[in-house]
Amino acid sequence: MADGIQLPRSADDASAEVASIVISVDAMGGDRGPAAVVAGLVDSAAQLPGVRFILHGNQAQLAPLLARHPELAPRVTLRHAERVVTMEDKPSQVMRHGQGTSMWSTIEAVRDGEAGAAVSCGNTGALMAVSMLRLRKLPGVNRPAITCIWPSRNPGGFNLMLDVGADVKADPRDLLQYAVMGASYARNGLAIARPRVGLLNVGTEEHKGRAELKEAADLLAEAAETGGYDYVGFVEGSDIPSDRVDVIVTDGFTGNVALKTGEGTAKLIADFLREAFGAGLLSKFAGLVAMTSLKRLQRRIDPRRANGGVFLGLNGTVVKSHGSADATGVSAAIRLAAQLAEARFLERLAARVASAGRAGQDAADGEAGATNGAGQGSDPTQ
Repeated sequence: MADGIQLPRSADDASAEVASIVISVDAMGGDRGPAAVVAGLVDSAAQLPGVRFILHGNQAQLAPLLARHPELAPRVTLRHAERVVTMEDKPSQVMRHGQGTSMWSTIEAVRDGEAGAAVSCGNTGALMAVSMLRLRKLPGVNRPAITCIWPSRNPGGFNLMLDVGADVKADPRDLLQYAVMGASYARNGLAIARPRVGLLNVGTEEHKGRAELKEAADLLAEAAETGGYDYVGFVEGSDIPSDRVDVIVTDGFTGNVALKTGEGTAKLIADFLREAFGAGLLSKFAGLVAMTSLKRLQRRIDPRRANGGVFLGLNGTVVKSHGSADATGVSAAIRLAAQLAEARFLERLAARVASAGRAGQDAADGEAGATNGAGQGSDPTQ
């Protein structure tokens, strides 16, 4: 994500914004342990001068890792947390007994206004549960969503997809909210003035799909002007990395399966290329000749560089890094969190959700008024 994504900033106060950014990082809970998180923090800190960090976790494990990088001492605050949320912990248990864990402490720093965004490699369900409990949902949001960035043929190099795992269910109005939030992210995160939004289906024909999807399609089309996006209709799996769409909307079950399939395919292609160019002397020579092109391809399909799912719909910015992320992946997630904080994305998202909610209510009131003979519609100038 860090590669190729530039978030907008105002010219007059950009340096002041960067200097004030603080990112809260959960150092525990990932599959690779705190060493990978600290290594990712070191890498991202070198690329984000002026950004400061609050690192949460076991002090006995983290202090020696940080001591190897004394240049970070003025920029990193180490906050001890005795306990860790594991991948096996149930979200309900973490909600009741999560105090004292590094994950809880990480989210608490955002809630208390100490940090502009949080990053964690931990248990996704637990992280969403703690985030919802401590940060609460934005007014007007029914179901928060996790969005991911997907390599694509678009000029910017990426598409957005949501939901990819926050909730396996989504009714038509939830999908509409995902479209509004995803379009806002695309505008502020990918600098796309008028995002193209598509609804993921088993085909692009209007007659295909469940009744709920057809209802959602009507809602997305009706709300396009208010939501500030262009609705392109149904899209299918092959369109996810295409240049036909900027934001792909779906439920969390389908989105998560698609995400994991894409990550697995990217890794498979990388493994196949490595095997093919290492099969013999001529193959190795061909690999050396094609090294520049192969490295460019690797950067485009490497899932580590598109690591970081953003929780949308919460009263705080939370970036979920992949549980198995290495230093490269963690660094990408931290840089994304800093970019979103710098762009004041949360404020913009809240304003867009509120605006879309008011427009929807006005439309409903106007429809009810017409039915009751009141003859009073919403003001088109607002």
